[in-house]
Amino acid sequence: MQPASFVLDPSFALAPVDRRVFGTFVEHMGRCVYTGIHEPEHPSADADGFRRDVLDLVRELGPTVVRYPGGNFVSSYRWEDGVGPVDERPVRLELAWRAIEPNTVGLDEFAGWAQRAGLEPMMAVNLGTRGIQEACDVLEYANHPSGTYWSDLRIANGAKEPHGIKLWCLGNELDGPWQVGRKTPDEYGRLAAETAKAMRLVDPSVELVAVGSSHSQMPTFGTWEDRVLEHTYEHVDYVSMHAYYEELVGDLGTFLATAVDMDAFIDAVISTSDAVGARLRQRKRLKVAFDEWNVWYQRRFVGAPNLDWQYARPLIEDRFNVADAVVVGSFLVTLLNHAERLTVACQAQLVNVIAPIMTEPGGRAWRQTIFHPFAQASRLARGQVLRVEAHGPTYATAAYGEVPLLHATATHDPATGEVVVLAVNRGTEEPLPLEVALHGFGPLVLAEHSVLADDDPYAVNTADDPDRVVPREGRDARVLDGRLEALLPPVSWNVLRLAPPPRS
Repeated sequence: MQPASFVLDPSFALAPVDRRVFGTFVEHMGRCVYTGIHEPEHPSADADGFRRDVLDLVRELGPTVVRYPGGNFVSSYRWEDGVGPVDERPVRLELAWRAIEPNTVGLDEFAGWAQRAGLEPMMAVNLGTRGIQEACDVLEYANHPSGTYWSDLRIANGAKEPHGIKLWCLGNELDGPWQVGRKTPDEYGRLAAETAKAMRLVDPSVELVAVGSSHSQMPTFGTWEDRVLEHTYEHVDYVSMHAYYEELVGDLGTFLATAVDMDAFIDAVISTSDAVGARLRQRKRLKVAFDEWNVWYQRRFVGAPNLDWQYARPLIEDRFNVADAVVVGSFLVTLLNHAERLTVACQAQLVNVIAPIMTEPGGRAWRQTIFHPFAQASRLARGQVLRVEAHGPTYATAAYGEVPLLHATATHDPATGEVVVLAVNRGTEEPLPLEVALHGFGPLVLAEHSVLADDDPYAVNTADDPDRVVPREGRDARVLDGRLEALLPPVSWNVLRLAPPPRS
């Protein structure tokens, strides 16, 4: 087969790798919180009821930011329900996912857990059923040092130091008919702008995210961003994006190419944002927070209206296969390739709910296939994202036309001299030869080559066989005369780490 090729040079860098792009998401939904991260009866539970086995896997996964508490959940959430003595907290009907919410885990517990996990909280406020005052109250509770009603209540509840939360989402998916408190773009834009102004009076250091379209197929996509940003542009730092993808009717080739749609979605949101900024004579450029993304087999979900009221029911607990992991790797490539403007991203969700980590109540925890590309990218992508202009063979897809077989990004860490290439072969039949010309780095040797692939692209990990699909050592790569050469198996995620040779 004709090789795919590109040139890497440290002089052609896109932007620094923002560590916030490796974010995750914890929502009060299904078993993400209860029997996921929190299960006081579990043998591994700590004094606060959080599972240590899950915490160990979270640290291994390596996320940096965690969005909380939703998601659809937040649009009818009363945050005050989740603070104070646990045995005095109200049990509520949770409207988004038709659940019984005991409020056992709330802001203080979550902030403590996030700190232990090394995660920066990204809080969402309820702009569905609530508004400006409640957003200011929760911000004051979380961030004000002391001497006011809400800050002193936090101290009385055991959190002496402020939580210091900087990232705040101004609601969630308020364009969606499924959302409690759905808004028109002008209704939401006005509310978000006034909420942002008030929150900055409480804490001028906060970074604020305006709600973008729930996905690119929404009938109001584009118009929503235009109208919302007309109101909020000068008051916010980010506009949000959400997207989920799944394989349809056995069309594996199209599924493997879904990052093409993700690329176009990001470009469209950035273009719309810049157009609004130009119209408003604004000099700043908004950044993108892709704060929900993943593979999700939505056609398997019965829909929230068909659920009965339950506590911690299993909900959208998709079992991910090799192809899903390769697609997740491709999404990570896309996120990094937009590093100049896309600086926050959150894979949804962290545990059990379309998640890289699965648990059994009272039992085991294990890594799904999609765990591995995320963990490797988070661990290795450092320094600067390099420009990748690849050339090579293509294949035909039903949804996107001709698509390159290779999808790749690369990073360079000037501090260590390491170059990391993250590459996907979307082809389903043949290995793909890869040639990368290395210019301006000095001598490099192949330090690591791992491949996530399998003869069965639908192979999965289970509690009984948690390592059925893991990255394995690659045997078909080398660096010779300033050129990296590798053979990428079909339907594969590949990590190639190059480093300066050891000193003699």
